[in-house]
Parts: sequence; C-alpha cells; structure tokens
Amino acid sequence: MTYLVTGGAGFIGGNFVHHMLREHPNDTIICLDALTYAGNLETLEPAAKNPNFRFVKGDITGRPAVDALFAETKPDVVVNFAAESHVDRSIDNPGIFLQTNVIGTQVLMDASRKYGIKRFHQVSTDEVYGDLPLDRPDLLFTETTPIHTSSPYSASKAAADLLAAAYFRTYKLPVTISRCSNNYGPYHFPEKLIPLMIANALNDKPLPVYGKGENVRDWLYVEDHCRAIDLILRNGTAGEVYNIGGHNEMRNIDIVKLILKELGKPETLITYVTDRAGHDLRYAINPGKVHRELGWLPETKFADGIKKTIRWYLDNRGWWENILSGEYQQYYEKMYGGR
Repeated sequence: MTYLVTGGAGFIGGNFVHHMLREHPNDTIICLDALTYAGNLETLEPAAKNPNFRFVKGDITGRPAVDALFAETKPDVVVNFAAESHVDRSIDNPGIFLQTNVIGTQVLMDASRKYGIKRFHQVSTDEVYGDLPLDRPDLLFTETTPIHTSSPYSASKAAADLLAAAYFRTYKLPVTISRCSNNYGPYHFPEKLIPLMIANALNDKPLPVYGKGENVRDWLYVEDHCRAIDLILRNGTAGEVYNIGGHNEMRNIDIVKLILKELGKPETLITYVTDRAGHDLRYAINPGKVHRELGWLPETKFADGIKKTIRWYLDNRGWWENILSGEYQQYYEKMYGGR
C-alpha cells in the first residue's frame, strides 16, 4: 500500500509517519508538506533514512502540483493532516485558514476522485462542536453533536468536514473523518499550551495562562491518536465520523502547575493574561463509537503521558530550541538545497 500523508512535517502528521513506518514496514509513505512556519523537516529526520519514505515539498492548494504527484505516485490512501491549526492565528488572519483547510481539502479530494484512491481520511478536531459548560461534566461530544463553531479555525475545519461528507454522498468518494481532542506528545510545536509551558519553564520565562486557566480540555497522547487513525483506515466504514478522545479532562491551570512541579520550577512563573476572544470553556469527547466498532481505547494515562512528553523535551532540546531561534526554517535548504 502507498499512503500519501499531507502535513506530515507537523506534530500529529509527523508522529503518524513514524507510527506507520514502524507498524507497517512494507508500506510506502509519501509526505507532502508546504513547510510553513509549523512544518518542521527535522521532525521527519528519523524517517528520511527509510527507503519506504519520501518527502515532497508542496502546498495542498496547488492543484497542478497535487495532480502531478497523484499521477506519479498513485497513492492507495490519502490521510489529510495538512491544516492551519492555531486559533489565535485564525482570529488574526482567517483567510489563510479558509484557503488551506477548505480549498486544500477540495483539491486533494478532486485528485483522489480522479485517481481512484481506496480511502480518503480527513483529520479534524473536536472544536467543530463548539464548547460545553464547565458545570456539566456529564455532557460529552458525540458524532451526532451539532456543529457549532467558535473561531475561524474551527469553522474552516467544519467546512472541510462537511465538504468531505458531501463528496462521499455525491461522488461516492470513500471518505472517513476523525475528530480528536487536544493532542500532546513529542514534536509538538512550541506555540501550543504544553510545549510552550515546558519550554518557558526550562528557560525560567513567564508562563502565560489565559484568563484564570479554568478552561478544560480532553488530552490525548499523540501515539494513541495515530493508532486510532490506523484502525479507521483499515477497518472503518466509509462515510462515517469517528470521535477520538483521551478520557483525560484537565483544567489548563492544573496542567501548567503539574509541568512546573515535574520540572522543579516555582508557580510564581505563572502569568495570567487577557483571555482570547470567544475562548471555548470545555471540550470533552465520547469515543464510544470507535471503541465499539474498531476496538480502540486510549492506552496512555495523562499522568504517564505528560512525564514522557516532558522527558522528550528535555532529551531533545535542540529540536525545539531550533524552532524558537528560527533556525529550523533553514533546515530544508540545508538538506535539499541544490538537489
């Protein structure tokens, strides 16, 4: 099997590439990534030595280039991780989110139709459901929860999901969609909560926390997420949506304090900042469907996963320090310039 993984130089996509090469060594993985600010080729450095892996720099919105890649490689499966994903950036500049997340998805699905792929998997987010009240822990997102977006980012992901569902119904494109809760783990870009707090704490910098830090997220260890997508690709039903959650609800402030405790840093580093516009209160997923139909359950408890994550950032300081310095953006030219 040949897999085209878009956005594979990003956080979840990169972990998925490593997962697939490890678990399915006879399959071929082609990674298409535009290497925008959050795409880091250093994330794929371990994969680059594998003869079954190939990296292609390119934008999913570029129809001629995408079509040419499909014609050349003839992928069996497309897994679309490629997306602009930072809420704050979407508030500042919504247009690029619509271009990448909606038009890019359409371009990929048009090519998938043309070349007869066996499965198109759209990686989405629980943020398309909006949020839940803090005082109703009994309420969880299910696959039938109505779409109710809060930010340009979540609206763009919801639009892509609806487009994918329409391609399944209208064109019979074999689409599956997964909506995950907040991921954490190795290779997480340092603008996101957990890696940002780890990096700042290690450098004794202030840890900025929105509002009072009472917003709740359901945290999913990235390798558990990769296992779920792998199962959906192989055994999931075309046209279906699968929610993937970690059963790990945590307040932001509690995560920040836990990180400080693990690193032996004082809570005086915490700095409360003005809350973001339209900040969702609580996300919580019911992953019962993917468990019933595919036998998936998260294997990593948050207490264990956060320790593994912190250890990875301690052991791989060069990776995230290059990002903070901007040097990682020169990596592509160093590796591929002149080739």
